[in-house]
Amino acid sequence: MFHKILIKNIDIIDGLGNEPFQGSVLIDKDRICKIYKSKTSLPQVEKSDKSLQIIDGNGKFLMPGLIDAHCHSSFDEVSSNDELFFHRNRPGLAAIIASKNLKKILRAGVTSICDPDSIHELGYDLKEAINTGVIQGPRIANGGYALLTSVGGTAGRLIPDKGIIGYGKIVNGHDEIVAEVRRQIKMGADWIKVHVTGLIPNHKERGEIQVWSKEEMELICKVAHDLGTPVMGHCRGSNSIRDAAISGLDLILHGTLMETDALEAVVERKTPIAPTFTFQANLIDYGHFVGASNYIKDLFRKEIIDSAEMLRKAYDQGVPILCGTESGFSVTPYGQWHYREMEILMKEMGFTALEAIKSSTSVNAFAMRLEGEIGRVEEGAFADLIIVSADPIKDITSLGDQENIKMVMKSGEIQGFEEEKERLSIPGWRVVNYGQILSKDLVNKK
Repeated sequence: MFHKILIKNIDIIDGLGNEPFQGSVLIDKDRICKIYKSKTSLPQVEKSDKSLQIIDGNGKFLMPGLIDAHCHSSFDEVSSNDELFFHRNRPGLAAIIASKNLKKILRAGVTSICDPDSIHELGYDLKEAINTGVIQGPRIANGGYALLTSVGGTAGRLIPDKGIIGYGKIVNGHDEIVAEVRRQIKMGADWIKVHVTGLIPNHKERGEIQVWSKEEMELICKVAHDLGTPVMGHCRGSNSIRDAAISGLDLILHGTLMETDALEAVVERKTPIAPTFTFQANLIDYGHFVGASNYIKDLFRKEIIDSAEMLRKAYDQGVPILCGTESGFSVTPYGQWHYREMEILMKEMGFTALEAIKSSTSVNAFAMRLEGEIGRVEEGAFADLIIVSADPIKDITSLGDQENIKMVMKSGEIQGFEEEKERLSIPGWRVVNYGQILSKDLVNKK
């Protein structure tokens, strides 16, 4: 068992937005203990220390492990709300399948994920199983059930007036809100998630309708913050973004269709936003593979176009932009598209490759509540690292090619992966909506 690892003679992308440099990195147990910023400056211990494992990285690139700030590890590539609510109804099976899918995420070079909500509240146990070495997977920062009002989330009338369904719990009134926030924090929630917006029949508003009042969101934030826990909100629509920021939410998911007053509220408080455009972009670009209608593709295309400019303005005024992919749906399968949000930030919001990588690493550490600890190649940081053979500065999509990812390290341990066996169909588990899982193999078929 090696206690120290030296990765030498490698091009280093530090995840902080700095220009890459050649050097070597010394890892001691779970931390980066020394960085040597030249090929020739190496520790004297190299030849004499028998506990040292040496990896020659000549011609390769070292960078922080990717962080996915919006990933649903328990959904198992679900294709519809019907499937999620009524066919993922076996907690034991869902947990076993999630443990397999978490390996896929880690194998793709993603060493940390923020999982905002989960079916059967599996996030608590999956996180603990990983932290104690029971299963292999990325670090997890998790929420419990998403907080919903009786108006619902994005599933309309499928949401009941009370109780639990799928990933959400319906809470009504002061006492239920306070009790549920406290319960989730007691269970080990790293975040409280609020489904601030939703869809209703005969919907006429642009975007989604705000289903939580500002006073209710302020109450959630007060209870959670008093117990040292941040709050995130699903917000699609300008009023919801504005009120979420004013109410004290700590992270906004999506943040689309923002207008001037919402922009001002977000900028004033520097409230981070995770646009999570990957879901929409995959349907826009590849929807024909899975039977998506032109109407849906046009709708999502318009949402990205109408949102990117304001999100860029927020970024230019100091608002952190996080990278999340919403992996866990049939159009965002695990281990396939975790690089994609970086590509979209470059294409739609004018990010450089270094800015996009920074967003997906050191900036995303905020979603893990480990700012300054992960997402960076820096002395003292956790050794969550990947080695890749292609330069991601020249081609960010190379991070989506598993053949390009030569090493995955988490907490100083080089991860080993067995070849995954093809899974057979599980009776009653899937209801086909978009036809097929949008895998890279499907997209790349000639």
